[in-house]
Amino acid sequence: MKEITVKEMLDDRGEALHLEVLNQGQLERKIVIADANRPGLALTGYMGYFLWERIQIIGITETGYLETLDPKARIEALGRITAHQIPCIIVTKKLEIHPELLAQARERGVPLFQTDMDTTDFIHKLSSYIDNRLAPVVSVHGTLVDVYGVGLLYTGDSGIGKSECALDLVERGHRLVADDVVMIKRRGSGMLIGYGNQTLQHHMEIRGVGIIDLTSMFGIRSMRMRKRVEVEVRLKRWSDDEDYERLGLEEKPTAILGVEIPLVTVPVVPGKNISVISEVIAMNHLLKLCGYRSAEEFNKRLLDSIQKKFEAARYDEDDDVE
Repeated sequence: MKEITVKEMLDDRGEALHLEVLNQGQLERKIVIADANRPGLALTGYMGYFLWERIQIIGITETGYLETLDPKARIEALGRITAHQIPCIIVTKKLEIHPELLAQARERGVPLFQTDMDTTDFIHKLSSYIDNRLAPVVSVHGTLVDVYGVGLLYTGDSGIGKSECALDLVERGHRLVADDVVMIKRRGSGMLIGYGNQTLQHHMEIRGVGIIDLTSMFGIRSMRMRKRVEVEVRLKRWSDDEDYERLGLEEKPTAILGVEIPLVTVPVVPGKNISVISEVIAMNHLLKLCGYRSAEEFNKRLLDSIQKKFEAARYDEDDDVE
């Protein structure tokens, strides 16, 4: 399981989230879940399902409840929370910090912060950052290109022509995201985001030519920093023994980091225009997203035509019998 420390969060987003350190505490405490928790029920005494492993957010509701308690009851309420190994406590909207909260944080080494941001907006930005940091990442040998707004991930054997195809697509006005090494991060439960290796960035290796700089040749329009991976295009050398898809009725998905995306296998032979085929793949994917599937429509019309011919033939047979 991936994790980050409270110190890493503070260093990365402390300024952006307007975090003011009230008690440093144990900054090496781990954050393992992106979602934050508002401990209102825990403060009242109900500890069932208390999500102690999450960052605890004290907003206006929690602060208002604490103000109804006398100092002794306030210490008991806050002690129920700080007794656990919570990552940290953050008070939003620049609300008043009760002395008992500061004392409990110092006594038990809990990092305590304050922000002037609105609670809802703060939780959204905080969760988005942590979700991005904790997201699983995998590197894939391939090329990622934005074609008509569709992220096509090209995979296949080394030297089969992935980079050359991407170069032709860039020349046709599409945008390269990453070549050779594609870093893919899973966001949420079903989104794959691809981006390039920091070392390679906007460079590309073309066999026989060498390393080229796309932005110098084609301008900034030729590049995109990151793109959602939506279709894998697997380039394979043609084989007479393999049965390739002819109609497109059977969709074969592939999975990356547990997320399924469509897989299109394209046989490669000399002279075949993979760039045009790539544009067709992208446009066909967009049509599917809009609810139109050309292969199924064609199959339906074909079956209707066969059915009509069968009924006509049966009608003719009935006439002959009469």
